[in-house]
Amino acid sequence: MSLGLTSTGLEVPEPVAAQLRQDDVAARLVRKDATLWGPDAENEAAIRLGWLDLPASSRSLVTQLAQLRSELVAEGLDRVVLCGMGGSSLAPEVICRTAGVPLVVLDTTDPGQVADALTDLARTVVVISSKSGGTVETDSQRRAFLAAFAEAGLDEQAIGSRFVVVTDPGSPLAETAAAMGARAVFLADPTVGGRYSALSAFGLVPSALAGADVAALVDDAEELAERLADPGSAAMELGIALGAAFRTGRDKLALAEAGETPVQGFGDWAEQLIAESTGKEGRGILPVVLESPEAPGGSAPDVLLALVGAQAPAPGPSIGVTGPLGAQFLGWEYATAVAGRILGINPFDQPNVTESKENTQAILGAGLPDEQPMATIGAVEIRATRGLLDGVDLSSHDGLSLAMDALLAAVPTRGYLAVMAYLDRVRDARAGELRAALARRIEHAVTFGWGPRFLHSTGQYHKGGPQVGVFLQVTGAYGPDLPVPDQPYTFGTLQAAQAAGDRKALADRDRPLLHLHLTDRAAGIGQLLTILR
Repeated sequence: MSLGLTSTGLEVPEPVAAQLRQDDVAARLVRKDATLWGPDAENEAAIRLGWLDLPASSRSLVTQLAQLRSELVAEGLDRVVLCGMGGSSLAPEVICRTAGVPLVVLDTTDPGQVADALTDLARTVVVISSKSGGTVETDSQRRAFLAAFAEAGLDEQAIGSRFVVVTDPGSPLAETAAAMGARAVFLADPTVGGRYSALSAFGLVPSALAGADVAALVDDAEELAERLADPGSAAMELGIALGAAFRTGRDKLALAEAGETPVQGFGDWAEQLIAESTGKEGRGILPVVLESPEAPGGSAPDVLLALVGAQAPAPGPSIGVTGPLGAQFLGWEYATAVAGRILGINPFDQPNVTESKENTQAILGAGLPDEQPMATIGAVEIRATRGLLDGVDLSSHDGLSLAMDALLAAVPTRGYLAVMAYLDRVRDARAGELRAALARRIEHAVTFGWGPRFLHSTGQYHKGGPQVGVFLQVTGAYGPDLPVPDQPYTFGTLQAAQAAGDRKALADRDRPLLHLHLTDRAAGIGQLLTILR
């Protein structure tokens, strides 16, 4: 079964599809024609189209990974922890959730969540995954596991045997892996960008080691790959639908999974692919991951609803995308590249992603900013930027509610509200309920992201896309902190610096931001949900 697309109530202007056919886009994309996105994008596109080959080229990995998994299981190493961010972690998480196999995904700097991952070490093998080899979160996690294994009594050789590394050729991590004596090192295709890497070593290595059937994933993708030169393929039609929706004013894409679909967690992966690929030069498609097809936020005038795993629901405008996970990965990647041509942007760069990272490094060097709260109500400290709370009486008993009202009122026409939670996404999972609670209050798109994870995803759209975003940042006090071995900072300091760096990037764009710091996380989340409900 390959990819299928249905639509309901979606207006597709004939010139959009006709121009793509006239320009022979389907065949040219399969031939890796780097001129498809204009002269400014040509150099980047020329070295970023390797993902089209992955259904065939990744097949050689399958046998290697099956052998490695057998060796690990025979040694009692059946707990796989993946340390990676963005494109290095989102696809494996979807693959393993869909397959129903356990994978611990560590894509955070939260001290509590990191500490929880540093347990059960006798059964643990760690996959360190970073395309650049210099991702600060992943390097910090690697250092923490090295120290934890040493503290558990393993010698240097035994410690090295607990690590599997995935990176690009020539990256600093490739050298580090050799120095560590890592058990296995997988060098990925450098012509594949992170968010297009689901079917590469970045997606397949941790998934296969956790027990997922990656051979079937590749088979399903290859079946679709054989049809991609056809201008009437479902992948092309999906790209046309995304671009046409944008052209007709529906620049928000609400992603939901059908209740009966075996695909689990797909929205988080597609969110990065679409937001980071299209959110630049003041335009883009904003993905909004819904908790269910009926969740609030899927029916605003500027929203197209996309249902993964079922037919397009009525009355629309909506699309339905069916097919197995391997075909979904390749089909959405292809469609995003096509949509990039319709939008007139380069779908392979991410010009604004480094900004928050650079801010973080500067803050780590200079020290965390001294930002006094404007008020403290219960377990919530309130801070804000850009005059957001001017005239708001925060001293009243309902000051927090008034602050939230001011935030919601600041969302402009065709704007959106982004909730950014620098918390533990396991222990503080209830914070995720804030998205739907806020979406019930306004007729605007509301997104939710765990920090710093979203910095490698929607963070590009926040800075490079249309400047109509309003932001709610939630941070929280934590219990025991953890040092980052051989670094002058802790995980708690790094997390706080990342949040502060992102606040600065948004403040520099004069975007409204409400920063709520929870002195008690559980109590503070409960306060916020009570107010919103």
